[in-house]
This record gives sequence, C-alpha cells and structure tokens, in this order.
Amino acid sequence: MTELGLKNRDFASELSYSSSRSGGPGGQNVNKVNSKVELRFHIESSQLLNEHEKSILLHKLSNKLNQEGELILTAQTERSQLRNKLIVTERFYNLLAAALTPKKKRKPTRPTKSSVEKRLNSKKKQAEKKANRRFTS
Repeated sequence: MTELGLKNRDFASELSYSSSRSGGPGGQNVNKVNSKVELRFHIESSQLLNEHEKSILLHKLSNKLNQEGELILTAQTERSQLRNKLIVTERFYNLLAAALTPKKKRKPTRPTKSSVEKRLNSKKKQAEKKANRRFTS
C-alpha cells in the first residue's frame, strides 16, 4: 500500500473532530477561542480499510489507541482552529501511510575483497605491534 492509495480514499466521513480550549501562553485569545482540535478515528468500524489493513494498524498503532480502539490525534500549535484541523488531518494521513508501508527486506551482501584484505592487514599490524611489545621488555 502506497501513500498515494491512502490519499485517494476519503476518510472524512469516518473522522470525527472536536475542539476545545488550547493550553499554554496566548493571553485572552486562549481563554476565549476553542483552537485545539482533536481527531478521532475508529479503526475497526472503518468501511474504507480491509481486514488486513485494520489488523496492521491495530498492531502498529496499539500505543496510540484508547480502550475503545479509537485513534486519537490532537493539534494545538496554531491559534486558528482551521489550521489545527488541517495539521491534525495531515498528521493522520501520514501516520496511516507510515504504518501501512511494508518494511523493506534486507538483502544480505558479502564484503568486498578489498575490504576483507584491509581488515586482515590491520589485524596483522595490530598483532605485530603487540608482539613487539612482548619482546622489548
């Protein structure tokens, strides 16, 4: 699954947003405006994900899920609720893309002939250095 495949799906109907007052400095604006945005996404009830994708997400994002199996993301860096909503939505898509991207398998490689020779030469030099120490005392 590529990131492009996720972008083509519209999760908007399955996402629920709520806003609350943001913490931190900001003067009276913080006390008046609900600029913190919280995104909730229930993985198991999603219609756009297949069972395999759901199991991967439940496993990889287990530390980000609550008791009900909801993924909860928040954004409160901006003073605008709309910008925070855009930030948290982008973060959601990036998180799904990262979780659903399969890991590359490691291809075992052999060391080059020159690197093996270099390693053996350095070992011989070190051995000679220590052997010389033995005979001088």
